Amino acid sequence: MTVERIAILGTGGWGTALALLWAKAGHEIILWGHTPERVAEISRTRQNPDYLPGVELPGNVCLTSKLADCVAADLIIFVTPSVALREMASALQQERPKSHAILMSCTKGIEHGSGLRMSEILQEKFPANPVAVLSGPNLAVEVARGLPSATVLGCRDRAVAEELQAILGSARFRVYSSDEIVGIELGGALKNIFAIPAGVSDGFGFGDNSKAALVTRSLAELFRLGVAMGGDARTFQGLSGAGDLIATCFSQHSRNRRLGEQLGQGRSLEEITRGMKTVAEGIPTARSAFECARKVGVETPIIDQVYAVLHESKSPAQAMQELLGRDQKSERG
Repeated sequence: MTVERIAILGTGGWGTALALLWAKAGHEIILWGHTPERVAEISRTRQNPDYLPGVELPGNVCLTSKLADCVAADLIIFVTPSVALREMASALQQERPKSHAILMSCTKGIEHGSGLRMSEILQEKFPANPVAVLSGPNLAVEVARGLPSATVLGCRDRAVAEELQAILGSARFRVYSSDEIVGIELGGALKNIFAIPAGVSDGFGFGDNSKAALVTRSLAELFRLGVAMGGDARTFQGLSGAGDLIATCFSQHSRNRRLGEQLGQGRSLEEITRGMKTVAEGIPTARSAFECARKVGVETPIIDQVYAVLHESKSPAQAMQELLGRDQKSERG
């Protein structure tokens, strides 16, 4: 397999950071954006100040707003919001990409209603193409600055996973390979939910003890639900489980943690989201995970309270009080 050209669908912070990372490694990058005017501005200035300020894109990153420009790529990477991935895949399907092109999801979410993971949507739309996923504690601003990071790349075809690992990895962006994509995707999706109450705890000023306890119990809940949905428990101990949860719950760069912090400081969800440039994936994923937990019969007290705050107008203070007031039990429960 030879990957000569990489297309990245999405000009948000993560899509831009990946374009910069792999362009610096010498790859020819096509970076697709939805809005022609914005794409033209990024192409002219070589910067994306709304999502990744202070970073200049090298000359081997070609900007486009036409999906037809992406179909000649050997590797097509989806970095769109989870709620838009199905529509994006359908639009790409109409352009007929190469049958051997690898499709890789860097989107962290679960589709509402169907409960499908992002790779399942891609495989449904492109049954003949190999599908891969990439997930881990990868904050876009740090990757763009060249700070050391690690991630996990999953594909059921181990040969494809290992080939992509060799192509996309570097000393500053270590790529681990796996053939267990279910756990990789669920870990990356569910952690966004738990980052919200971690941020609420910050907003309340509860301190480090409270936050450590909350994150630990979140990990236990992630394990329970993730395993019930088909993930391997060992995967949740890795980069796309514990690693991503830690980064998202503690980082000042985390959109979901910041959302929770503002909720804890008394701002309304509508007010917060109105001022956000990008989607906080924990919002739609909380609804999907709430439904999935009921389908598989798993108790998820933290997810339930996050869902109630985001989608049923429960106050963060009441939700936190109900979590704190739960019956004391065995840690293994």
